[in-house]
Amino acid sequence: MQIAFIGGGVMAEAIIGGIIESKIANAQDVHVGEPVEARRAHLENTYGLTAHANNRDALEDAGLSVLAVKPQSLPYVLPDLKGKLSKDNALLSIVAGATMKTLTDGLDHKAVIRVMPNTPAQIGAGMSVWTAAPEVSEDKRATTKQILGTLGEELYADDEKLIDMATALSASGPAYVFLFIEALIDAGVYLGMARDVARQLALQTVLGSAQLVKETGSHPAVLKDMVTSPGGTTIEAVRAFEDGGFRATIFSAVNAAYEKSKALGG
Repeated sequence: MQIAFIGGGVMAEAIIGGIIESKIANAQDVHVGEPVEARRAHLENTYGLTAHANNRDALEDAGLSVLAVKPQSLPYVLPDLKGKLSKDNALLSIVAGATMKTLTDGLDHKAVIRVMPNTPAQIGAGMSVWTAAPEVSEDKRATTKQILGTLGEELYADDEKLIDMATALSASGPAYVFLFIEALIDAGVYLGMARDVARQLALQTVLGSAQLVKETGSHPAVLKDMVTSPGGTTIEAVRAFEDGGFRATIFSAVNAAYEKSKALGG
C-alpha cells in the first residue's frame, strides 16, 4: 500500500522512519508533500522515498494519507486537497485541535482517523491516542495501530473527546516533564553541584521513578510514601511543594491546555 504524507516535519519523519524500519511499507511506496526544498532533499536522501513540492502529487494512488502540518496551515491545506482523496484513501491526521468534523468537512472525505501523538515518538517511546470514523475499514484501522505501535504505546478512543483530553495530558505532557527536569537540575546547581552532575542525577531520577511506577503497578502515592520518612528531608520538600500549590498548578495547567485544544478545534 502506498502511503502519502502531507507535511514532512519532525513528527512526520518519526512516523516515516517507523513505517520503513518495520517494513509496513517500502521506501518507494512512501510519498511526501513538503514545501521546503531542504526538507524534501533530507527525506529523500535519508529514507529513499519520493518527495513532492505539491501535496496533490503525493496523494496520487495513496491508500493511507498522513496529514502532518501545523494547525495554522490547515486553512490553506484543506481547501487545496478538498475532493482530491480517493474513496479508498483513509486520512490519518496528527494535527493538534483538528476535529473529525473539521477534517471531514474540509476535505469532503469521510474516512478520517484522528491521532494525538507526542514528541517521545521520535525515539519510539511515545504515547498516541487515536479514533476513527465508521467509514474507516478494518484493514486501515489495523495498519494505523501497527504504525502507531512503531512510535511507542497507542490507545484507541471510542469518544473523540478523549483526544482533546490526551492533547492536554500526554501530548503537551512532555513539556511539563521537561520543565520539571530543568527546574530540578537548576535546583542542584543552586545547591552547588556541577551542572553535568545535576543533570545526570535529575534525568536518572525521573526516568527511574517513572519505570518504577510502571513496572510495579503501584499507586504513585504508595511509592511516594515509601520515600517520605516521618520528620525527614523528603516530607520537608513535599511540604514546600504543597505550600507552592504544586498539585493545583498541575491541575490548572492541564485544564488550560484542554480548553485551548477545544478552542483550536472550533
